[in-house]
Amino acid sequence: MLLSAPRPRRAPSLTPMIDVVFLLLVFFMLSSRFGMEVEIDLPVGAASDKPYQGPPRLIEIAPDELRLNGVKMEPESLMPELGRLMLSHDDTIVLRARDEADLQRVIEVMEILNSAGYETLVLVK
Repeated sequence: MLLSAPRPRRAPSLTPMIDVVFLLLVFFMLSSRFGMEVEIDLPVGAASDKPYQGPPRLIEIAPDELRLNGVKMEPESLMPELGRLMLSHDDTIVLRARDEADLQRVIEVMEILNSAGYETLVLVK
């Protein structure tokens, strides 16, 4: 009986394993959440504590513009126009984000209003 020479062992292919690793990487990247979550604690029933008084004060916030009661405003002319509509600094101002305005833009407008002394802000959809 003749025995043939043993065949050399073939190294396993790593290509399928690399493919699986990349598929898992893509899956976890797409299923994860990027960015920071912001929690805003709004007082429940705050609007019912004090009824809305005076003329409408709706500020619409878009990525590239601001509108006060539907009229396009430059940021520097917003405060004087808003001051004409306010009876006091405690009056309610309604803010609405439009056209995919991001949260940072809304917070910037809220900070401008807060620095001017307006603290009663209502954020609506």
